[in-house]
Amino acid sequence: MPVISMFYGLIIAMYYLDTKQHKLPHIHVKYGDKEAVYQIPDGDLLEGILPVNKEKLVKAWIEIHKEELMANWQLAVTGNRIFTIDPLK
Repeated sequence: MPVISMFYGLIIAMYYLDTKQHKLPHIHVKYGDKEAVYQIPDGDLLEGILPVNKEKLVKAWIEIHKEELMANWQLAVTGNRIFTIDPLK
């Protein structure tokens, strides 16, 4: 699973060819032993849980980078190399 960004202890990743389980464009987020999946571009939680303060950071990051995330999604679902995205600062 390629990591596309890391900030404040959050690891954001996107799988290649990942359209079977969720079908919607999404990212995978890890924070310690917690994991969650968020839809892009709107930031809705699809699965899992994160601490509330970390979820707010993820949703803000998605809003800022939604165009880049959607571009990465198009690359990932066709098996093409995705790119990293700037962390939240």
